[in-house]
Amino acid sequence: MELRHLRYFVAVAAEGSLTRAAERLHLTQPSLSRQIRQLERDIGAPLLERGATGTTLTPAGVALHSHAVLLLRLADATRETTHAAARRTREVVEIGIPPGLSAGWLLDTLAALDSAVPHAAVTLTEASSTDQLRMVREGRLDLGLVHEQPVGSLRGARLFDQPFGVAVRPGHPLADGAACRLRDLDGVRILAHGRQQVPVAHDRLVVAAHDAGVVPLWQFAQFSEHARACAEATKSDAVLLTEHSATRLLPGWPWRPVVEPALELVTWLVWQPSTRAVVDEVARAIAR
Repeated sequence: MELRHLRYFVAVAAEGSLTRAAERLHLTQPSLSRQIRQLERDIGAPLLERGATGTTLTPAGVALHSHAVLLLRLADATRETTHAAARRTREVVEIGIPPGLSAGWLLDTLAALDSAVPHAAVTLTEASSTDQLRMVREGRLDLGLVHEQPVGSLRGARLFDQPFGVAVRPGHPLADGAACRLRDLDGVRILAHGRQQVPVAHDRLVVAAHDAGVVPLWQFAQFSEHARACAEATKSDAVLLTEHSATRLLPGWPWRPVVEPALELVTWLVWQPSTRAVVDEVARAIAR
């Protein structure tokens, strides 16, 4: 007799139907039926009465059910106790992440950290680059993933660059090209992040447009998840974003990289120069 057989049996008893229990357990009904028959062979008695309206417990099934529920609770409690003990032996490392960070990259990084630094228990806090830099300096974050090169005493490692581009409203002339030159944005109503969210990228963008003699109709706003709503509210024809954010937030709006000159969003890892050994280990693992 295996615990999984007991879990399947308890699920059938709760649902009163092999079909509903199979859906709940993400099994096919024939597969679940085979598992229940195996349990009945192990017990040596029929456990379920199968009828046109569903299933009911036999006297043997009623007797087994109370014991099965108790055994499963003990098994779950044992697992949680073991996991809790394992967590207590790990050191917490608090990492800040910016809005719009690629979920795929983040999940891959967490998996790599779990392997490379198994004694680190990572927690994540989503915050803007400005807020993260302040929290790292104040000791409220161990590490920050920011879109600004660290200055002063903070240590930093450049992780990756992402090209900036514009997600263009469907039907707008800019949607037809493969790329968008900066001078093509002259007179175009463009939504961009406000300076509080990405100050360095904001300043580079404004300076580059000024140097090129380009005057977009900037619509600066604070947003992370509601780019479409902000674009509609400001009547913008394009939104300045990375391709990953554009694909996620503005499906159906074609994204075009900005070129001549190209604009990039740089992601840096920052941390205090003097910190715990585990934080240095995590920082090195992320930088790799």
